[in-house]
Amino acid sequence: MRTSRIAVSAAVLGALALPLVSIPTASAATTVSSCSAKPLPYKVHTKAVTIRSKASSKSTALGVLYRSHKFTVHKSSGNWRYITDKTTGVKGWVSGTYVYRDTAMCLD
Repeated sequence: MRTSRIAVSAAVLGALALPLVSIPTASAATTVSSCSAKPLPYKVHTKAVTIRSKASSKSTALGVLYRSHKFTVHKSSGNWRYITDKTTGVKGWVSGTYVYRDTAMCLD
């Protein structure tokens, strides 16, 4: 029993005696980010949102943009997005409160 403690102690001391490896640090001037985060596509972040004739919640409703629909955002005005619902062909304004892009984060 005593010889196994001595062997373990010698192994631990031998490991502690190993030299530490120096790792060079990266400087800001030489750091190159591999992140190529492109803007993510717009999505409907509720079950459905009303498509309107103008960028106003009081304007005429033209249709409904559902979460499952594909759509294109053409332009923005304040918190409103002018879209084409590719599923139904309806064009109009939707609130940016419910239609927005998710964000991406790069961790280098």
